[in-house]
Amino acid sequence: MSTTGSKRPAQISAARRRTVIDALRRGAVPESGLDLLATGLDRFEAALDAELDAVASGGSVFKAVRGEYGSGKTFFTRWLGERAKRRNFAVAEIQISENETPLHKLETVYRRLTERLTTSSFPPSALRPVVDAWFYALEEDALAAGATEEELPAEVEKLLVARLAEVSRHAPSFATALRGYRTALADGDEATAAAVLAWLGGQPHVAASARRSAGVRGDLDHFGALGFLQGLLTVLRDSGHTGLFVVLDEVETLQRVRSDARDKALNALRQLIDEVHSGRFPGLYLVITGTPAFYDGQQGVQRLAPLAQRLATDFTTDPRFDNPRAVQIRLPGFTQESLVGLGVTIRDLYADAATSPERVRTVVDDTYVADLARAVGGALGGKVGVAPRLFLKKLVGDVLDRVDQFDDFDPRQHYKLTVASNELTDVERNLAAKATGGSASADDIDLEL
Repeated sequence: MSTTGSKRPAQISAARRRTVIDALRRGAVPESGLDLLATGLDRFEAALDAELDAVASGGSVFKAVRGEYGSGKTFFTRWLGERAKRRNFAVAEIQISENETPLHKLETVYRRLTERLTTSSFPPSALRPVVDAWFYALEEDALAAGATEEELPAEVEKLLVARLAEVSRHAPSFATALRGYRTALADGDEATAAAVLAWLGGQPHVAASARRSAGVRGDLDHFGALGFLQGLLTVLRDSGHTGLFVVLDEVETLQRVRSDARDKALNALRQLIDEVHSGRFPGLYLVITGTPAFYDGQQGVQRLAPLAQRLATDFTTDPRFDNPRAVQIRLPGFTQESLVGLGVTIRDLYADAATSPERVRTVVDDTYVADLARAVGGALGGKVGVAPRLFLKKLVGDVLDRVDQFDDFDPRQHYKLTVASNELTDVERNLAAKATGGSASADDIDLEL
């Protein structure tokens, strides 16, 4: 991502600044406040905002994001998620993994979605506040239609049936569980209400007594998950949300699973894309992220021809002319120049709240930021595109914090870049080993048995 043309807000709250700086100090992507760092993404804004508006109007969108490790895929999707949240979307980010969230088991993906569901007002999991707001909206609609207090329960039931009529064709147990949840609340049985809501969120092993009370059976399965997603979208819309923004992150991990599980996962992804494009999920903006190897390699998308056809996008032209409206978009990654620009942006953001802002800007000037960026890139074999996470972690935690706290600290005299193996990711560790002329031994390789 280019960092040319930063457009930071004139007024930044202390809480937003602290959230961003604390995350960078840990070497993580901030959960919020990404607009403070999102420079160079303006070429995507118009097309993506138009897609968000279309989804808010009842449409649905599928988007694939491609980029090498370190190109900012997680940053990009969280930035886009913040834009969606400002439009009153609910948001969920799901990490795809073989053990925790296998893509070929959509019931698990749905469960993670409800666990990670967040709104502008509620952190994860926002499922219960959303459901409660939906029942409140049904009651308000019933009262507005002239229902008396005595008639209210029956009128709410009628509205529930009407609003979920389409959902009930595919997943009748979704409406049944909502009735069971409301009944348990009315009876003052909080334990049963919580258990039924957990079942509605796809949680397994819910007590049989709670399921019997709500009139539902068993656990959610792969096909029922699609119906439940449809129901969740209806509940979100009727409770005042304009849509649901969902990210399936690190889909490239599918390349490392068993071939049978990989084939099932790729087919599940193809099925999701078809369902989105068919209009089954109005109000859904679904994003996946992956590396070029996943999209172009024989162990990824190319393994399933129908999926490859749906994701096919021309990237043979100059990246300047990439089409942000295409089903697949690419992030070009960092250059030395853009990495320095990002470092300067972070330095200025930090300095605004420092004890001595001018000292921070003077000691950690643009030249030093460039030197540190070059040193971090060199420690990773010159792979600048992989350097942002580690560079920002070092800049904030090792340099800026010390300059801010110790009046006599000068990073040019008192700091030498160190890169320990235990602070690196697997990709970074491999590059660092190559940079020092080392190579991994057989004992260094983890085998998943």
